[in-house]
Amino acid sequence: MTDIATLLEVGGSVAALGGGAAYTRAKHPAVYWSTLGLPISTARVLSSYGSVMEACGLTVAPSRLRVLAVKATTRREVRPVPPRRGIIRPTSTGLRLRLRLAPGQEPADVAASAERLRHAWGVHAVYVTTLKPGVVELRLVGYDVLRKVRMPRKVAGGPLRVPVALREDATPFLRDYRTIPHQLTLGATLSGKSMYLRHLITGLARQPVALVGIDCKRGVELAPFASRLSALATDPEQAADLLPVLVKEMEDRYDLIKARQGIAPSTPDEEITSDIWGLPDHERPVPIVLFVDEVAELFLVATRKDEERRDEMVTQLIRLAQLGRAAGIYLEVCGQRFGAELGKGATMLRAQLTGRVCHRVNDEASAKMALGDIAPEAVLAACAIAPERPGLAVAGDTSGGWSRIRTPYLSLGDAAETCRASAHMVPDLPALKPFRP
Repeated sequence: MTDIATLLEVGGSVAALGGGAAYTRAKHPAVYWSTLGLPISTARVLSSYGSVMEACGLTVAPSRLRVLAVKATTRREVRPVPPRRGIIRPTSTGLRLRLRLAPGQEPADVAASAERLRHAWGVHAVYVTTLKPGVVELRLVGYDVLRKVRMPRKVAGGPLRVPVALREDATPFLRDYRTIPHQLTLGATLSGKSMYLRHLITGLARQPVALVGIDCKRGVELAPFASRLSALATDPEQAADLLPVLVKEMEDRYDLIKARQGIAPSTPDEEITSDIWGLPDHERPVPIVLFVDEVAELFLVATRKDEERRDEMVTQLIRLAQLGRAAGIYLEVCGQRFGAELGKGATMLRAQLTGRVCHRVNDEASAKMALGDIAPEAVLAACAIAPERPGLAVAGDTSGGWSRIRTPYLSLGDAAETCRASAHMVPDLPALKPFRP
C-alpha cells in the first residue's frame, strides 16, 4: 500500500508539473522558453544535428583524404559530411547557430530546408541569413514572438532611425529614413496603423527633426502631438497652402547645396556634396519628416475647382517624393485605401515611395497596390492578417525583401506626453511658423 501511495504521489507531481509546463507554454511562452524550451531545443540540436542534416539533403560526399583517414583508423562506414557547425548561442527568444557550408552548397539549399529543420528541432520557426560567402546563420525562434510583442532592450538606433516594431524572426524593425527616405503605410480601421504612426512620431520627437503633419480627418490623428509638430494641416484647403511652402523650402535647400558646390577648385572632394548631409554642421538645415494621414482625402474631389487643387497638391507631393531626399525632406504617406482609381498621379506617387508597410486591409487591391509591384508573394501574407491581431503588418521595400512585423502597444496619452516633453526640440523654421499648431 505504501508503494502504491508513493507511486500515486509521484504520478500526481509529474502530472502537475506537466500541466504547469503546458499552461506556461500557452500563456507565458517567454518564461517557458527560458526555463524549459531552451535546454530541450539545445539538446535536440546537439543530439540530432548530423542525422537531421542528412535527412534534409544538406550533406555532401566526404573528401578523399577524409575517406582514407576513416578507413585507415576505423572500420565504420564513411558517411556524408554535414556543414560544419559553430557554437550554439542562446537568446531570449531562441537560438543562433552558424554553419560553414560544404563545397558545392549555397545558402538557398539551407533556406529551402528551413521548414524541415523547424519540425525536426521542435521550434516555432527557422530563418537563414547569409553572413559572408560560405557562412550562414540559422536563427531558431522558440515561440511566436508576434503574439505578445516585447521589443529588445538594446536597439541600435541613431539619427533618423526609429525602432517601431518587431519582426517575426525576433529582430527589431527599424524605420531608417536615410536608407529608405519615403514610405507608404496602409491599414484599415483598427488594423494598428495609428499605433505604428505613434511609434514613429515619438521616436522622432526626441531627435533634432522637424515634424510636419497633414491630417485631413480634422486632425484627430495628429492633433494630440501638436506640441512637437512644426506645422499641421487639418483639411485639404490647409494642405493646399502648406505643400507649396515645403516645395519652396526644398528649392531653397537645393540652392544652398549648389552654392556649396560652386566653391574653389582647390577644395577637397570630401567637402563637395550632392545632399544636405555633406554640408558642415553649422550650415546643414534640419531634416523634415512629412506625415500624410488619409492620403485618399487629398485625391477626392467634388467640383472642378477641387479637381484643380487636387492636381496641384498631388504634383507637389510627387515633387517632394522625387527630389526631397537630397534636401532632407522625407515622406510618410498613410491611408486606409490606396489605388489607381484615386485619380491621376496615384501610381506615380506610389512609385516614389520605396518602403511599404501593409496592415490588414479591406480588399486585395489595396494589398496589391502596396506590395504587388515589389513582392507578389507578400500580398497573400497581407491578405491573411486576422482582425484579432491589430498591429500585425507586412513590411517590404523595392529590393523585393519582406517580412511580418508587429508594433507593440503604445497608448495615445503616453505618446502625447512624450511629444509634450520634447516640445523644446521643435526647430526654428520661419517658413513653417504660419502653420504651427
